Amino acid sequence: MEEEHHGSSSSTSNLETGRAERSVWLMKCPLVVAKSWQAHPSSDPHPVAKVVLSLDPLQSDSSSSLQFTMEMAANEAGNIPKSYSLNMFKDFVPMSVFSETNQANVHVGKVAMEGKVEHKFDMKPHGENIEDYGKLCRERTKKSMIKNRCIQVIDNDRGVHMRPMPGMIGLISSTSKDKKKAAPVKQSDMKRTRRDRGELEDIMFKLFERQPNWALKQLVQETDQPAQFLKEILNELCVYNKRGTNQGTYELKPEYKKAAEDTNAE
Repeated sequence: MEEEHHGSSSSTSNLETGRAERSVWLMKCPLVVAKSWQAHPSSDPHPVAKVVLSLDPLQSDSSSSLQFTMEMAANEAGNIPKSYSLNMFKDFVPMSVFSETNQANVHVGKVAMEGKVEHKFDMKPHGENIEDYGKLCRERTKKSMIKNRCIQVIDNDRGVHMRPMPGMIGLISSTSKDKKKAAPVKQSDMKRTRRDRGELEDIMFKLFERQPNWALKQLVQETDQPAQFLKEILNELCVYNKRGTNQGTYELKPEYKKAAEDTNAE
């Protein structure tokens, strides 16, 4: 029990309540007004705005006789309206205002109760300023719709990052009339990764040592390489048989056959 009592006392001592009964106003203001006040230098002694209270002496007993307006400082620039109406709410949930100050070497700052909300207002431009405020809102909306383009410098000047990825070949448009329509890339080819060209050529020579004739489908399965890339290598190393008993297969060109036979003989 003693420990709980100390803990409660400690938490209460962190809350400063000297100004708890002070009356404060809560006001909802347009974004342009809030930004204008935040940009006002704290060292400038001139007020940012003034509130004018108007009272109708013939209806002094009625709450509607009170009229609140706010006049912005004369040094405001741009299309920011200078005059605003403050519409006061009669019924709202009781509220209080708190503040927190940062303290050195302390995670939680000093919390103080600044007062109770006596009046709550909704701030909107006066009738004669509605046109300027509408223009300001349209300009803000127009700016928010503009997308800023970003230019990025590519360190690799060989253009590796600019090559089309597998599956994108069919999506690239061309203005050339005589350019052939790109063949769609098969799903199976998209999953395969190209080997180094020299390494693949060595593998191909070893395969043709096993047997003299290979079909493209067989070579794709043996090497696990994209068919299109494999065709490029085969067109350099091999001859394609269009007829005869080995129709539809590849075999090494005579000069490569002789080189392989000489190597085996040695």
